[in-house]
Amino acid sequence: MADQLRVEVPKRATLMDTAGPGVLAYMGFPAAHRVKLHSTIPLERLNGEIKRRTEVVGILPHEAAITRLVGAILLEQNDEWAVQRSRFMTLESIAPFGDDPPVSLPTLAA
Repeated sequence: MADQLRVEVPKRATLMDTAGPGVLAYMGFPAAHRVKLHSTIPLERLNGEIKRRTEVVGILPHEAAITRLVGAILLEQNDEWAVQRSRFMTLESIAPFGDDPPVSLPTLAA
């Protein structure tokens, strides 16, 4: 695609040449993960939920209150993602790509 643009818009073609490896980095993952990595929709939804919940509260008294609220939203979202194994990647499925040893969360006592 960059070669097709090179004649008419050389600056764009050069930008595409340099950005290519970063833009296509997700292609190094297995095909099952690519579908989940190429989109920012889950992140946009999460940011929208944080914005919605903070607007409901209105004025937060200090930075620690903001941290607690956003932390609670992130924990809640993590729990939702954990049970939706077909939609998002699990820790087990991405473990082979990291340098860290596998980690599993403790089960909750009933």
